[in-house]
Amino acid sequence: MPQKTKKSTTSQKSPSKTKAIRASLRLRIPNSEAHYGGNLVSGSKILEYFGDVATELLIRLDGDEGLFRAYDNVEFLAPVFGGDYLEIEGQITEVGNTSRKMLFEARKVIEPEPKVAPSAAKVLKTPTVVVRASGTCVTPKNLQRNLE
Repeated sequence: MPQKTKKSTTSQKSPSKTKAIRASLRLRIPNSEAHYGGNLVSGSKILEYFGDVATELLIRLDGDEGLFRAYDNVEFLAPVFGGDYLEIEGQITEVGNTSRKMLFEARKVIEPEPKVAPSAAKVLKTPTVVVRASGTCVTPKNLQRNLE
């Protein structure tokens, strides 16, 4: 008699669908966000923006804001100043029963040039990566509404 194979109870959403789930913000960092001398913005502000992107990703996947559980890795690669324009991007890389692994990147795309004129700025030919991070968010099973 053939043996019955036990099906896994671990629910995984299709990796191909999660690769398509991306979200982004583009914003100007106001001078009021400068926290340190020289108009330097705290790195924690960028993590706040990553949290906003994560929230959108969870809403797109689960229909719920979910919760940010932990950052696995954070790299602060270049300074951010008041007046900089940033692109913040995130994507879901892995989906478990309740956990969602994500990657984030923040790039500076425009920076002020106050030495040229008080309102001068330049578009960077090559955006500067300022922060990269990976983390895990959780959406409790009973709050997931976009199940297939």
